[in-house]
Amino acid sequence: MKRLLVLGVGNLLLTDDGAGVHAVKDLGQENEWDSDKVDFLDGATFTQDIFYIFQEYERVLVLDTVKGGREPGTVYRFTEENLRDNYQQRLSLHDIDLLDSLKMAELLGNKPELMVIGIEPLTISEWSMELSAPVKAKYPKFLEAARREIRTLVS
Repeated sequence: MKRLLVLGVGNLLLTDDGAGVHAVKDLGQENEWDSDKVDFLDGATFTQDIFYIFQEYERVLVLDTVKGGREPGTVYRFTEENLRDNYQQRLSLHDIDLLDSLKMAELLGNKPELMVIGIEPLTISEWSMELSAPVKAKYPKFLEAARREIRTLVS
């Protein structure tokens, strides 16, 4: 069983909704990571359909757009418990599906620990493969937060 799956979630065609997918692609191309300990996967918007992949990992780090009500580009860190506590206020378009996927993975025998690094979007409804200006400006901080979390989770 591998230690960590880094899962980028979102729709690349909808501006900031693709931030997690952009991030997992950028991070996966870096030479810093031990491929015996960490895998990078573009999960697109199929978070509920990939629960079976969770069987192979101790931990899953999700990179996603998070609507927390702060200024665009704000970076967030959540645990599974945080997501469950905010069930009524959906932080992400994808978090409910992720929680369902974890439950399904548990039924199959392995429920990995879940962490989320998110970034506040400006827009997720305009057609563009480019991040909005405020999110693009903060994107390096999003990547750095993800790098710190990966280093912690694989050490």
